[in-house]
Amino acid sequence: MQKNITITYDAFDRLEDLLPEDRKLLEAATQAAKDAYAPYSKFHVGAAVLTENGDIVVGNNQENLAYPSGLCAERVAGFSASALHPNQKIMAIAITAFTDEFLTDKPTPPCGACRQSLIEYEIRDNQPIRCILRGSTGQIYVFHSMADLLPLQGNFLA
Repeated sequence: MQKNITITYDAFDRLEDLLPEDRKLLEAATQAAKDAYAPYSKFHVGAAVLTENGDIVVGNNQENLAYPSGLCAERVAGFSASALHPNQKIMAIAITAFTDEFLTDKPTPPCGACRQSLIEYEIRDNQPIRCILRGSTGQIYVFHSMADLLPLQGNFLA
């Protein structure tokens, strides 16, 4: 028997089309990407997490010569938010990336490990986490739940 999975997201052409809180979150992620430690890949990723009390916690990728000892921006932001605000649900995360090596004109989604880490917060808190994705240019995607980026995991654990 064949089954289908449908993923729904919103696509925006301009930053100004986003909700003000999503725009602010994406701007924080963009600033965080500028501070990433990415001397090896030169691929700078920034993430910003919004907690339910309105705080924004940022993270960026942290590379290390002893690969894979580095950490992705999404997990840096998520783990920091959970450590700094242990009783606050994560409401949203914005992720953006840039490099001088090539054009990042499409949104950069989180890797599998980051998707798994974020969906666990969503499941733990019984609260969907909005995920806002943008490259350095191009469309902005807004997913209404991490389960949209990891649909089988979301369906099995929820």
